[in-house]
Amino acid sequence: MHAMPIPLCILLLLSGSAVAEDLGALGKTYPVTEPDFLKMIEQRLKEKQSTGELQRLQEDAVRRGRDVALHPAPVANVVPCTSARTRYLDPSVVLSRNILDAQGRLLFTAGSRFNPLSVTEMHKKLLFFDARDKRQVDKALLLLRDAADTIKPILTGGSYLDLSRAWRRQVYFDQQGLLIKRFGIQQVPAVVYQEGMRLRIDELELRQ
Repeated sequence: MHAMPIPLCILLLLSGSAVAEDLGALGKTYPVTEPDFLKMIEQRLKEKQSTGELQRLQEDAVRRGRDVALHPAPVANVVPCTSARTRYLDPSVVLSRNILDAQGRLLFTAGSRFNPLSVTEMHKKLLFFDARDKRQVDKALLLLRDAADTIKPILTGGSYLDLSRAWRRQVYFDQQGLLIKRFGIQQVPAVVYQEGMRLRIDELELRQ
């Protein structure tokens, strides 16, 4: 936290109290004044409001916020898949605290290794793809046609809203690439699903 600046008049008063000697008059003196910044800002806002500029700024801010929400920035460091590959991921984590049940009984102790797949199942496959690439959209449609109810489509680029409307189903977006980073995906389209007590990640090669 930044310290608040000490007003110039306070500094002058403090320095005056520390020196008792009367140096006499050194010339014409003037009252120390400081601009009232709040009043100045208020005046400028009133001026912008009277000219309509304030409303234009507000509308522009709302429009930019809406565009960001509806067209998120593409996930970085992800490229179209040119070579298919399959990897496996152990989702286990080391617990930082004890895990209790609803009755307060100890289930897992802090420091122990815990695999969430031991207590829950991943019922749907996660399909990651970039909607700006027609090849990836076609690939996604092919997969959804055969198993639409078991796949959750997640974009790494493009408009999830436009695609949701076109497909008449919910399409998601990996905000800030959190899932992509978690699964270590470098190429899309990619499918993530449970296989036993681990996750299988298939990066699917695209036709040239």
